[in-house]
Amino acid sequence: MKNLANKVAAVTGAGSGIGRALALALAAQGCHLALCDVDETGLDETAALLAGSGVTTTTTVLDVADERGVYAWADRVVADHGRVNLVCNNAGVALSGTVGGVGLDDYRWIMGVNFWGVVYGTKAFLPHLEASGQGHVVNVSSVFGLSSQPLMSGYNASKFAVRGFTESLRQDLKVAGSPVSATCVHPGGIKTNIARTARHDDSVRELTGKSGAEAGREFEKLFITSPEKAAAAILRGVRRDRPRVLIGADARALDALVRLLPTGYQRLFTAAVRSRRSRG
Repeated sequence: MKNLANKVAAVTGAGSGIGRALALALAAQGCHLALCDVDETGLDETAALLAGSGVTTTTTVLDVADERGVYAWADRVVADHGRVNLVCNNAGVALSGTVGGVGLDDYRWIMGVNFWGVVYGTKAFLPHLEASGQGHVVNVSSVFGLSSQPLMSGYNASKFAVRGFTESLRQDLKVAGSPVSATCVHPGGIKTNIARTARHDDSVRELTGKSGAEAGREFEKLFITSPEKAAAAILRGVRRDRPRVLIGADARALDALVRLLPTGYQRLFTAAVRSRRSRG
């Protein structure tokens, strides 16, 4: 899809961060929008920013972990807009804690949003994308879908799953000669509120000497890329039909490290956590 003008895009997690930036960037290119988010206030704020943009915008309050809700939304998008050409499965949450500490309900929660939300969004929209004659699926993984970190087993599992799912999806579509393609996105530290809305288990303190909230605030200082730059990189990847998009110098550096030290990088990360703990 070289040109997004007069196309229709569905974006999840559009109430803030990358999702909001994607909506604004798409509107600037003349793309009509169907937006959803679990946060009604944030979604309304995004809609207000789009007022006067000249594109048709519809909004739906939706938890992407709700299978029936996602399928109903996809049907409603086509009913409202006549077609859909692009779906950006961007909504995501974060979770920290040791494997021994994190409860199964928290694992189910993060997989429900980060992985199953992507699966539902892809499968619900894929028939509509193919019917449009020209479509693209964008699934947002993470730099933590390329490398694992201490205390991030739930987040890592969900983002590695998104990567595997999307890379296989792209190959399915190419083999079938589908008019739809797929891109997996791996952002580094993006200046969003994901760290502030994360769930933290008490085991974070046991391993780091800091509470989950304190560790989150410290980690948030490493977020160096704006949502606007992330959105621009994603849409550039769509236009160029890139299989993978790395966002930020930190993502590119970490990708290179993992390629250089496929398992050795783990020693570096565990040493870094131990060092911070001894200093703290």
